[in-house]
Amino acid sequence: MAKWGMVIDLNKCTGCAECVAACKTENNIAIVGKEQSEMGRTMLWMDILTLYEGKYPDVKVRYLPRPCLHCDNPPCIKVCPVRATYKNEEGIIAQVFPQCIGCRYCMAACPYTVKCFNWTAPDWPDEMAAALNPDVSARPAGIVEKCTFCIHRLQKAKEQAAVEKRDIRPGEYLPACAESCPTRAISFGDLDDPKSEVSGLIRSPRMFRLLEEIGTEPKVYYLSESE
Repeated sequence: MAKWGMVIDLNKCTGCAECVAACKTENNIAIVGKEQSEMGRTMLWMDILTLYEGKYPDVKVRYLPRPCLHCDNPPCIKVCPVRATYKNEEGIIAQVFPQCIGCRYCMAACPYTVKCFNWTAPDWPDEMAAALNPDVSARPAGIVEKCTFCIHRLQKAKEQAAVEKRDIRPGEYLPACAESCPTRAISFGDLDDPKSEVSGLIRSPRMFRLLEEIGTEPKVYYLSESE
């Protein structure tokens, strides 16, 4: 059984936000207006944190893409009273959207603040509604959303592999963010496969994980920038 994970090379990330745009398009994520955004209600499953170092004119800008980290020891699952969020057999932290009651305990428990609450029902103009991804359900107001590693793509890859009576091939299942990254800063694959790209990358001396000291065991790894 595969254990899916992601490696993000900060040396390669330019902060272009193509991963953010691809994620929103792929997963039918609502676009909120200026008023809602100023209230902190922006809907993002993949975000890019911008870090500034130094003072003008000697300023260095760093970018850190941040999806859900799909922890092996996820605090969000422990507090959900209705089991709307769970870890599947391949380590992906998934959600049953219709089961969510909107209590937001999972949002409070997540140390990475990667979950967002859907305050209003998405209102898609007719021109945009025709472009929605039919593989991803539209979520109603009043529930919590987050990155799923585009788990619908995994299901399609599994079905194709089953028809052809084989295992999923390397690179056959990629989240939209990894597929769209123009600099290939985002790698994705089976962490338990010693021959996979991600398995090799996490052995790099540049590897680190966010808040590793709190024991959440995230499956999103980072490669630090070279000085």
